[in-house]
Amino acid sequence: MATRQGSLSINSENILPIIKKWMYSDHDIFFRELVSNGCDAITKLKKLEVMGEYSFSDDYKPAIQVIVNPEDKTLKFIDNGIGMTAAEVEEYITQIAFSGATDFLEKYKDKTNEDQIIGHFGLGFYSAFMVADEVHIDTLSFQPGATPVHWECDGGTEYSINEEGTRTTPGTEITLFLNDDSVEFANEYRAREVLQKYCSFMPVEIFLSKANAEPEYQTIEKSELLESDTIIETIHEEPKVEEKENEDGTTELVEAIPAKDKYKILKRPVSISDTNPLWAKHPNDCTDDDYKDFYRKVFQDYKEPLFWIHLNMDYPFNLKGILYFPKINTEYDSIEGKIKLYNNQVFIADNIKEVIPEFLMLLKGVIDCPDLPLNVSRSALQNDGFVKKIADYITKKVADKLSGMCKTDRESYEKYWDDISPFIKFGCLKDEKFCEKITDYILFKNLDGKYFALPEALKVNDDADKDADAVEVENADGTPATDNNDADDAKKRTIYYVTDEVQQSQYIKMFKDAGLDAFVLTHNIDQPFISQLEHKNDKIKFQRIDAELGEGVKEEIDAEAMKDDIDTLTATFRSALKNDKLDIKVEKLKDESVSSMITLSEDSRRMQDMMKMYNMYGMDPSMFGTSETLVLNANNKLVQYVLANKDSDNVPMICEQLYDLAMISHKQLAPEAMTKFIKRSNDILMLLAK
Repeated sequence: MATRQGSLSINSENILPIIKKWMYSDHDIFFRELVSNGCDAITKLKKLEVMGEYSFSDDYKPAIQVIVNPEDKTLKFIDNGIGMTAAEVEEYITQIAFSGATDFLEKYKDKTNEDQIIGHFGLGFYSAFMVADEVHIDTLSFQPGATPVHWECDGGTEYSINEEGTRTTPGTEITLFLNDDSVEFANEYRAREVLQKYCSFMPVEIFLSKANAEPEYQTIEKSELLESDTIIETIHEEPKVEEKENEDGTTELVEAIPAKDKYKILKRPVSISDTNPLWAKHPNDCTDDDYKDFYRKVFQDYKEPLFWIHLNMDYPFNLKGILYFPKINTEYDSIEGKIKLYNNQVFIADNIKEVIPEFLMLLKGVIDCPDLPLNVSRSALQNDGFVKKIADYITKKVADKLSGMCKTDRESYEKYWDDISPFIKFGCLKDEKFCEKITDYILFKNLDGKYFALPEALKVNDDADKDADAVEVENADGTPATDNNDADDAKKRTIYYVTDEVQQSQYIKMFKDAGLDAFVLTHNIDQPFISQLEHKNDKIKFQRIDAELGEGVKEEIDAEAMKDDIDTLTATFRSALKNDKLDIKVEKLKDESVSSMITLSEDSRRMQDMMKMYNMYGMDPSMFGTSETLVLNANNKLVQYVLANKDSDNVPMICEQLYDLAMISHKQLAPEAMTKFIKRSNDILMLLAK
């Protein structure tokens, strides 16, 4: 069979409804598309002026007017840009997916570049038909001798065009006759809300007004008067006098405030768009107050950010932005951030995961990258390797900022640490490269509130460790290692930590008395974070201080000599507590006032935490070896009393009380156990009162 070739054809009757209904996920986005077209029209005219092909009048001010008319259910978008001839309307408007922006850039490719040209696909205009039953265009080209053009379309494939339009100055006016489902957009407040969402930083001033609205006025001083102001009334204020007492006791009237004129003028319109946003400026030109004001304005967050990173890159891609580290008051505050993504100052979306690393979505900020490969609706990114390079760059800049701050401004870094640590630890869990760059700048706060970087934290208990446990190791040939450094390298470095300074206060006291230190890790993210650190560093071991009793807090015992006492105490407590499987240890603690404690091995406790995380409550914790161990202090008088009076009627009550006291220092008692503990405490006090 012979090979045949042909061209794909597109049926406009089929594709137009698809564009109108399915191309954009948010119907309010037509504001962005039509305003963007107006911006492009003005940008083109500016470029022609720079190339010497057009001259602006002295009073020319580029602007886009958006006029709502709730009575007529219409919306107007008016720009004073390049305008169109009838031929251009036929070419750019009636040919779907023919981009006037692309055509302009191609025509002037040797004289201009793509900076601040927004449109590329030639589809944005058709977003108007998502909300309008009918759309009109009135336009006049900048070209000398051009005639105004009027175009109409009801959303079908038919349109009308004639060169008897009404426009008298270059530019374009688009009128939307809203359908019944979209009349909300003719409401001034709703229109303002949408414009602020999409157009707050577009490169042209944007003004919103209501058709046939009553004029508004403002009163200003003479020094504030501008040539463009329309003076309605001059208000003369007479001088204000006050009585002044002279040195000789007489009084006289003196002029306190001189006479002056004020002017009542038509209220000046205020642009919705900040055409030169902070991120577009050089960091050296921005003050701390500028950054804080911008943060409040954009994110409506009146808690000051901790600090910020200003991104400013021109090569190998163009990217600017500001990332803020917000303040979190407590671990219960939401740490969900918001990164706003812009393309040439046009809002694209919040938190696009392809370009913003997941852990940085906890921050707040803006990123503007004209080089982003957007899809045709400009609402998402194309899957492009270039996007990953941008994400990697942003990650590197954040890591550089944090490590640099730790090195050069340690005091500020420590001040911010409690707030920023969740971001950094989450970043380490999610991003391998970030973790490699920042691990040595992770801070740990000790029991006295002092901060240590990870390399420093590893040395905190070195002296105590060396005194407490001499490790016997062998060389590669099997001979005993005599070099202290060899022994030190062979064992794991233990980093002790606490998760609740109140609950674990008894353990903390014993730890301090033994000359040991620990670090405070109270955030939910700390547990997976330390597990990751252990996985990446096989010489590091994290251990909660109630996991086991270190050599520093107890004396050595002769287990063989104490075997009978240990057996007696074990049997007595198991009987009193009605628990034959209870794990019991007898130790000689240096602190004689401590009668009993609970320990739970680090591995068992982490297994319990994991079970809770995955809702594995139906499983028996003991199958993972998760039962607690009751530690009895043989140096304590109450324990000695139980040992000497195991058959006394009061011993079971004392055993139960010692067990609950140990448990309270370990974790909260269950409601039923707490009720029994309180009653038993009262009973014991009654015995003492007799």
